[in-house]
Amino acid sequence: MGGSSNTTTTTSGGGGGGGGGKDKDKGKDAPAAFTEGERVLAYHGPLLYEAKVQKTENREDEWRYFVHYLGWNKNWDEWVPSDRLLKYTEENIRKQQELTKNQAVDKTIKTGRAAQNNPKGSNADAKTNKEDTKGVVKGKKRKNQIGNEEKERRSSESLLMSQFPLTLKKQLVDDWEFVTQLGKLVKLPRSPTVDDILKKYLEHRIKKDNKISDSYAEITRGLRCYFDKALPAMLLYKKEQKQYKEEIKGDVSPSSVYGAEHLLRLFVKLPELLASVNMEEDALNKLQQKLLDILKFLQKNQVAFFLSAYDGDSKGADAVKGK
Repeated sequence: MGGSSNTTTTTSGGGGGGGGGKDKDKGKDAPAAFTEGERVLAYHGPLLYEAKVQKTENREDEWRYFVHYLGWNKNWDEWVPSDRLLKYTEENIRKQQELTKNQAVDKTIKTGRAAQNNPKGSNADAKTNKEDTKGVVKGKKRKNQIGNEEKERRSSESLLMSQFPLTLKKQLVDDWEFVTQLGKLVKLPRSPTVDDILKKYLEHRIKKDNKISDSYAEITRGLRCYFDKALPAMLLYKKEQKQYKEEIKGDVSPSSVYGAEHLLRLFVKLPELLASVNMEEDALNKLQQKLLDILKFLQKNQVAFFLSAYDGDSKGADAVKGK
C-alpha cells in the first residue's frame, strides 16, 4: 500500500474475488452495500487489508466508499468502488490469509528461478550487488519504466508490502488504536531506541555473514537519515506533535529518542519514498529484499523491541486533552 492522500487507486486484483456489493448497490435507489463505520476487507493490489468505511456517496448511480486501512497512516485513505470491498466475515478472512500465503509462495518460486538463471560469482550479479544501495541516491531510469506515476508507485511497493510480516501488521493496528482511539502515547525516551535497534541489526548481520557488509551498513545509515527527516513530517499522529516538540530540542536526533513503534511506521512510508527515486528494477528489488530482512529482524525481536501497551506520561496526557 502507498501513495499520497486523497488519491483514488484502481489496482490490479481489486475487482477479483467478488466484492460484497458490486451489483447490489448500483442504481439511484439501491441501498449502499456497506455502511459508515463498518469494518471491511479491502483489495489493494492482489491482497486484502482490514479497513473501515468512513464515508459513503452515490455518484452517477453507483455507490463509492471512503476507507481507512487499519494500522496505516491516513495518507493511504481513498475512495473505492464496491467491487474493492468484502464483508468482514470468517470466510473472507480465510480468503485474505490464503491470498497472502499464495503471494509469498509466488515470490519464493520466482526468486528461486532467478537464482538458477544467475550463477553465483557472475560479473552481472556482482555489479548488481554493488549498485543496489547506491541507486537509492542516484540511479538510472528503470529499463522497463512505465510512463505512469501510479503504476511506478505500485511496482515499488509490491515486494515490500506484499511480504510485510502479519504480526507486524497487527502491531501497526495496535499502535494506531493506542494513539488515536485510546489517547495513549509511547513514553519517551524509548529503550531500545531506533539507533540501538539498527546497531543490533548490524551486529546480527556481522554474526550471520561472518563479515562486515558495506551494503547493509549503508542501508541502516540511510534508514536512520530517513527516519530523522520523516518522523516530524509524516510519521506522527496529531496527538503526538506536542510530545515531539517537548522531547526533540536542539541537536537531539529523533532516532536517539524514539523506538521500534515509530520505526515500523517508516517502513509503511518507504514505498512512497522509493517511488520518487530513479532506480534499476533489479537494484530496487534487491534493496527491498534487504529491507524485508530488517523487518524480519524486527519480527523476531518483537517482544523485546515493542511495547505491549502504551501508558504515556503526564506530557502525553496533556497532549491528548489538548492542554
